[in-house]
Amino acid sequence: FLPLFLARDIFPENRLHRLHREKQIGSAMAPCGEKSQEAISSVVIIIAMQTEAMPLVNKFELKEDQDSVFPEGVPWVRYHGTYKDLHLNIIWPGKDTSLVPMDTNGTDIDVVGHTCTQQEYEIHDLFFANLNLILSEVDSVGTISASLVTYASIQALKPDLIINAGTAGGFKAKGASIGDVFLISDVAFHDRRIPIPVFDLYGVGQRQAFSTPNLLRELNLKVCKLSTGDSLDMSSQDETSITANDATIKDMEDQESEEKRRREKGDEAHPLSIYLGAAVAYVADLFKVPAIFVKAVTDLVDGDKPTAEEFMQNLVAVTAALEQSVSQVIDFINGKRFSEL
Repeated sequence: FLPLFLARDIFPENRLHRLHREKQIGSAMAPCGEKSQEAISSVVIIIAMQTEAMPLVNKFELKEDQDSVFPEGVPWVRYHGTYKDLHLNIIWPGKDTSLVPMDTNGTDIDVVGHTCTQQEYEIHDLFFANLNLILSEVDSVGTISASLVTYASIQALKPDLIINAGTAGGFKAKGASIGDVFLISDVAFHDRRIPIPVFDLYGVGQRQAFSTPNLLRELNLKVCKLSTGDSLDMSSQDETSITANDATIKDMEDQESEEKRRREKGDEAHPLSIYLGAAVAYVADLFKVPAIFVKAVTDLVDGDKPTAEEFMQNLVAVTAALEQSVSQVIDFINGKRFSEL
């Protein structure tokens, strides 16, 4: 695995701060969760969007939970069933139905504060129609929903293992290519900036995924770090943090400088990928549940194509690649103990 990132201080480092850093490093070196000597029997897969979840639901022939194990009123959706010797649960945060993107005149859409042109609407309409989604409903994405569903899933289902699977934007400069599937070694936040000694480390929230050397070798997956944020755009501070985090792929993959460059060229930038990474790791670590992360690259943050065009062009193929890789992960896990991963 790659070396861990330490947040940059704006104050001189004193002895107390240095000692705390050493303690933090020791803590960060411990991966999410603890090992068990028994064979893994229960797995929860956390996925941000329905379009990413359904291929796996169909693959494993899972059924939607009609008597929800979650609190009344929440939109969270659970698919469950048995595959070989494993009890599988796929959880996604569901839809937020309080947003109605289409204006009453039918010519514009306001999607989470962004007003689209009629041409953009037609693109989105075609895209979402092909995926059997409802325009008036929006996937409940982001770190808050991710934290809540992860917590609720752990409390209700008591899983042995959590898998966070999804698509993401990649950095070509770091060696990522469209269709690459990565097993994540480390996760961190890039937009929780607290420039105070000790709090800076908490803000970054560096954590390691559960170590799976045999899985990595068997499936021949690439390894990288993942950086997570809650905004579609990216400030210069975010970009600096992602660079410092040594991340190859990123949840919420548009960046301000790239958007500005594309606008100057007359291109439109529409980042569509919405993910969970570091939030899932945080909750899993709290409850000592081992967690691994599988991410497939749909678009290149530092590429030449507009994000929406590249995302929609590659989504079907990349989602298929993700489904294949996650299926292989599940097959490998079946019947094994954590020490055998």
